Amino acid sequence: METAKANVLITGSKGQLGTELRKRLGGKEGIFYTDREELDITDEQAVKSYITNNQIDLVINCAAYTAVDRAEDEPALADAINHLGAKYLAKYGRNIIHISTDYVFDGTNHLPYKSEDRTNPVSVYGSTKLAGEQAVLAEAQTGLIIRTAWVYAAEGRNFVRTMLRLGKEREKLTVVADQVGSPTHAGDLAQAIIELLPQIKSGTKVLYHYTNEGVCSWYDFATAIMEESGLGCQIEPIETWQYPTKARRPAYSVLNKTGIKQDFNLTIRHWREALRDCIREIQAKAEEKKQMEEKEQEKQTKEAGQ
Repeated sequence: METAKANVLITGSKGQLGTELRKRLGGKEGIFYTDREELDITDEQAVKSYITNNQIDLVINCAAYTAVDRAEDEPALADAINHLGAKYLAKYGRNIIHISTDYVFDGTNHLPYKSEDRTNPVSVYGSTKLAGEQAVLAEAQTGLIIRTAWVYAAEGRNFVRTMLRLGKEREKLTVVADQVGSPTHAGDLAQAIIELLPQIKSGTKVLYHYTNEGVCSWYDFATAIMEESGLGCQIEPIETWQYPTKARRPAYSVLNKTGIKQDFNLTIRHWREALRDCIREIQAKAEEKKQMEEKEQEKQTKEAGQ
């Protein structure tokens, strides 16, 4: 698909993936960024008007309802965003890259899930995301769906930032060790999307999987976070039944990435390397903030003494 002169709409631009795309694309001409305040994707007329008025050629849909447990109590809202919102963007945008999730699977596999494997979501979140996929394939002229998993970044609410915060506050944490998957650095996914953009063939509708390389449990992931950050918090493994949640999680959701790597000649780095870079970014930002606060304090102290 020719994207050099295309008008591209990126929804969910304040989320983890949207923020990483903005970091890389910035104020490039023809790129439109929206979040809930600028565009309500659950409003069909609003979507139609925005896309028509701005002559959008391609939509990258990063918008999603991702509160997995809360979705069990708010199924209509989750469906409106994850299903209907995706449908309207595909219908009027015609060409769309849509981000989906490993939660469309039930987690009973013992081999990495291929894009063509049978879906069977076990939560409202997973069901609404699957409905969104089906709507995109039905409505879009060109539809590229990318399923991902365990997404984190230096900003936003995610497992890495939560573990870093708790790791500073506590000496010991318990984390489930019987749920297995592959962490995904939002920055790596954003870069992959940018690299595949000019290679998309118009008129195709296809499903792909993308995560960082490697496999781990949430326990392994948490342990690595503490090691990479230099925190002394001890991580102890527990089983899922010891940490009950409203929504069921797939026990095994490793995704097979062969398709996207081959079709777009992508090289994907190991999750541990990506995690290391993310933690360094978080630490650098924290240090920068600390220095700014110290300078401001010195300034106020000098002014008070005059």
